[in-house]
Amino acid sequence: MSHSFGFHDGNITDLINRRTLHCRHDFNHDVQMHSSLLRRLSLERELEGHLGCVNSMAWNTDGSLLVSGSDDTQINIWSYSNQKLIHSIDTGHSANIFCTKFLPETSDELVVSGAGDAEVRVFNLSQSMRNGLEEGSDNPSAVFRCHTRRVKKLAVEVGNPNVVWSASEDGTLRQHDFREGASCPPAGSSHQECRNILLDLRRGAKKSLEDPPKQCLALKSCDISSTRPNLLLVGGSDTFARLYDRRMLPILSSSQEKLLPPPCVNYFCPLHLSDLGNSSLHLTHVAFSPCGEEVLLSYSGEYVYLMDANLASAHKMSYTSRDVSKITSLSLLRDGAETCIPMPGASFNESLPINRGASPVDDRCRKFFQIAEKSLKGETDYFYGIEACNEILDYYDYKIGSAMMHKTLCTRASLFLKRKWRNDSQMAIRDCNRALKINPSSTRALISMAEALSVLDKHEEALEFASVALSLAPTDSDVMEKVEIIKKAVAAAEADKGNTGGDGTFRRNYPAGTLVSVSDFIYGIESDDASLDGPEREDSIFDEELEAGHETVISAEVDFARHNGSSGFTGLPCKNDKEPYQPERAIDMKQRYVGHCNIGTDIKQASFLGQRGEYVASGSDDGRWFIWEKKTGRLIKMLRGDDAVVNCIQGHPYDCTIATSGIDNTIKIWTPTSPVSSIVAAGAAGPEASNPLDVMQENQNRLCQIREAILPFGLLERLRMHEFTDANFQPFECTQA
Repeated sequence: MSHSFGFHDGNITDLINRRTLHCRHDFNHDVQMHSSLLRRLSLERELEGHLGCVNSMAWNTDGSLLVSGSDDTQINIWSYSNQKLIHSIDTGHSANIFCTKFLPETSDELVVSGAGDAEVRVFNLSQSMRNGLEEGSDNPSAVFRCHTRRVKKLAVEVGNPNVVWSASEDGTLRQHDFREGASCPPAGSSHQECRNILLDLRRGAKKSLEDPPKQCLALKSCDISSTRPNLLLVGGSDTFARLYDRRMLPILSSSQEKLLPPPCVNYFCPLHLSDLGNSSLHLTHVAFSPCGEEVLLSYSGEYVYLMDANLASAHKMSYTSRDVSKITSLSLLRDGAETCIPMPGASFNESLPINRGASPVDDRCRKFFQIAEKSLKGETDYFYGIEACNEILDYYDYKIGSAMMHKTLCTRASLFLKRKWRNDSQMAIRDCNRALKINPSSTRALISMAEALSVLDKHEEALEFASVALSLAPTDSDVMEKVEIIKKAVAAAEADKGNTGGDGTFRRNYPAGTLVSVSDFIYGIESDDASLDGPEREDSIFDEELEAGHETVISAEVDFARHNGSSGFTGLPCKNDKEPYQPERAIDMKQRYVGHCNIGTDIKQASFLGQRGEYVASGSDDGRWFIWEKKTGRLIKMLRGDDAVVNCIQGHPYDCTIATSGIDNTIKIWTPTSPVSSIVAAGAAGPEASNPLDVMQENQNRLCQIREAILPFGLLERLRMHEFTDANFQPFECTQA
């Protein structure tokens, strides 16, 4: 049913014919990741050579080589032409490798790695390959040990072979310039402290948009725009991605100088995720689109989101902390300039044609709407109805009239409320809000808004919207029934106030003066400092995701003190503490991509596919990976790529070839060789026989069930299953709990 209508990149045969007739120079851009090719993707080969989870992959500029890093602390170089291992480097890292890159403009001679031992290492491939038979010959060309926690991501600038940037969970992004030195100063040196911190976010984490940054932002990902290399994107242990202009940042500093975070160009965060307080929700990956006009955010415990990074147009999607409450408050909506007060007797003709006269656009939109209506009646799955509405609203939005837009928004809101996936109620609120701007007296939008607010335990606000709907349709039995249901919910919420907070969330009481963290819960608050001298505990599957939203007991300051052997550490000096905080604006989402599950790892990537980035892909905790159409969010392909978890997805620069990796020790290479076009395909673990809807529903169940437990039993068992020796932290193995 979902594939009874085609995708928007056209027929590939027509593209080939047009190339013959018009000699289009951008033909490769059009067909590289064409939907007809993506739907024929199947596993071509597994690359064997690692002995642990493959946590990182990257193509070189021309796509002739692939570099990978693993829990086995090896860097492998693979040939694209024959898909074989060319060389393996024993890096000397003492913990899992999380990131690898080719340095540009070095003829692919230099590769760089970052790992859980907090080190960044650079290797010369020619030198390593010449001396490959000699024992201990893989000596790094440079070693940087200035981070104090795990290095999770590296970034390079197109055309710049001299600098690499590293993002670490210690809250800093450092700039390593090889022209200034090949390593950090040796221990005991009078100039031991490296002055290479480009971005200090040790006091940069935010609980909400209106709250000032206070805690350490453990960086998980970073990226540099390929079209505007002055732009830097970072994401970490809160819900906000940050865009910086490197030209506007302060001069490089050291760890001794703890500053307030510098102002960023933009915050990026879906509006409904911007006010979660002490949530464990955080980012696992951020990325620029190939053109640099958009960014992609992947959340642990949530979904993948597309944002507008065009500085000229992004302001249209921006919001403030007031807008967060405004979207769910009838009184604030009434006060806003965008809408007027719903008045009884107001009329709005939903039966108006889309445009004057019939057109192909009119016909297609009507067909999509019919699919949505059938879905709403239960004749097809709600998922298909939502996709049909997405086609109308996201692809034909500028070509349809207000009547069709209003009907489609109300229908999609109802479908969201029936599907009940994570944050579908928030999506319904968005649609109702847009519908009310078109027709402030829409009973359907008001009732759906009331239902969505009731799901979020905002019962008083729900009753307010429902009461207005009832005043507009006092004889409507359906409206009367829903108002009574909401009234009962409000009464029940009032009776249950002793067990819930003001926002309807369960109150958890902790001993006064106790810092809440995973470390405290498992190992006790009074831990021996001597046992913390080595690299931090590592787990490729379960990270400190639950710790990310709480005030972490092991902050960057404590890490720095222990790293340097300080016993009487009292904190680093902070500047500008007395300046009043001015709440900032953030950029809201353009599109949401759902169906996968991102809970188990904090290195799960979301990637643009194709030279134009027309498709979006992400790994999943169920061992599959998913591909969506970027503009509409429509699912194109679902493939099984791992026995456990798919983490990394890297599309080839020029060919329709995609490399994936995860918990398995192998890298999978995918090409459009399947004789049949379908939404599913055979993969590493055998033929995919599951219904895509069943798979997505299982992922949704897993997503909701795991997030409800503050400390899942499996996580505790996972953290206890390895013993420590010699008072040092040892990396966890990457096997599933």
